[in-house]
Amino acid sequence: MDSREDEYLMLSGIQHFQFCKRQWALIHIEQQWEENVRTIEGEHLHRKADQPFTRENRGDKLIVRAMPVKSDRLQITGVCDVVEFVRDDSGVGISGAEGTYTAYPVEYKRGKPKMNDEDILQLAAQAICLEEMLLCHIDTGYLFYNEIKHRVEVPLTPAVKMKVKQMAAEMQDYYTRKYTPKVKTGPFCRSCSLQSICLPELMNKRSVKSYIEGKIHE
Repeated sequence: MDSREDEYLMLSGIQHFQFCKRQWALIHIEQQWEENVRTIEGEHLHRKADQPFTRENRGDKLIVRAMPVKSDRLQITGVCDVVEFVRDDSGVGISGAEGTYTAYPVEYKRGKPKMNDEDILQLAAQAICLEEMLLCHIDTGYLFYNEIKHRVEVPLTPAVKMKVKQMAAEMQDYYTRKYTPKVKTGPFCRSCSLQSICLPELMNKRSVKSYIEGKIHE
């Protein structure tokens, strides 16, 4: 185990960072969190998928749930909701299984397909971790959306993976400097689970941390 692994960032933060860099910093640097309907529904959906690292054989397919993954290069760690290993003569060997397989990460989401790419980037981060761990190449994954009860095939291109690597580097820089960025507010703020904590009207004046500390000492 890498001696620095306890300092690795959460892979799920990729989605937060793409949605809003400030939201990511409030959660992962300032340790702020507040639940809303979306986060509660999301946690319920993931509990159904995240059964402690279980395996299930279905013919030529091996289904692994709640699979821990990490990337030492990007210094991120997390859990894949599901990884499907499909038997493939050109694939790679899997511990405890006969034959060779191609891996496909599957991420579960509460809503429906989004207009932006935050879900795709999180899936690509999972693929990068799996590629590093299994010494393989993954060019396809799936997003299952609970609202439409359907999964969408996602091409995991070199361009998408490069964007993830650039984001991970920026996240590491912010985390090292304990930097919470200011961002431009917009309609998306209304759906943010940290709206009341973020206090966007104060962003141009002081950090959330300094605001809260000021209130404590009043």
